[in-house]
Amino acid sequence: MKQLLKNLMVEESGQDLIEYALVAALIGLGSVAAIGKIGGGISNEFNNINNTFSTGV
Repeated sequence: MKQLLKNLMVEESGQDLIEYALVAALIGLGSVAAIGKIGGGISNEFNNINNTFSTGV
């Protein structure tokens, strides 16, 4: 049992996969946050353009 625990502590075969998954998750969360902030500004700009065309006609 003691040898099994030592082997598990030294084992690194799945470490790379976990690191890549964490990096992908952080990129995904950052993208969602950025899109959420940018989305409001884009919506306001389209509303301004729509109002400009409506009042100009």
